[in-house]
Amino acid sequence: MAGDKRSVLFLCTGNSCRSHMAEGWLRHLAGDEMESLSAGADPAGYVHPLAIEVMKEVGVDISSHTSKSIQDFIPNPPNVIVSVCDSAAENCPIFPGAVNKVAWPFDDPAHAEGTDEEKLNFFRRVRDEIKDKITSGMDDLRG
Repeated sequence: MAGDKRSVLFLCTGNSCRSHMAEGWLRHLAGDEMESLSAGADPAGYVHPLAIEVMKEVGVDISSHTSKSIQDFIPNPPNVIVSVCDSAAENCPIFPGAVNKVAWPFDDPAHAEGTDEEKLNFFRRVRDEIKDKITSGMDDLRG
């Protein structure tokens, strides 16, 4: 990936919510120390508007993110792949070389039901859980 900088790719099925929130959090928390990426096993083709909204609430802009396929990263694999859902962990392709794989499954906010406020609260909860996990797992990502 980017020279000597350690690269971390967050993987989920659709690459529309959790992986983008994780990518944004790592970029925000680690700064230039690591390259933060995201992809999907079966990309949805968009970033969920509520994911963008709840990240904006905490000062993290993911509005320019795009939905990408894990296949795009096979020729130049990251150092670490963090699966943020069980399905993505099961469908992650085999990468050449030494790629560290970590599983940090989170509930999928894209499936949130209820009022608009209940959906936002679901996204906020997952956003905060992702931040907490990245903060506590930073050593795992650094390798």
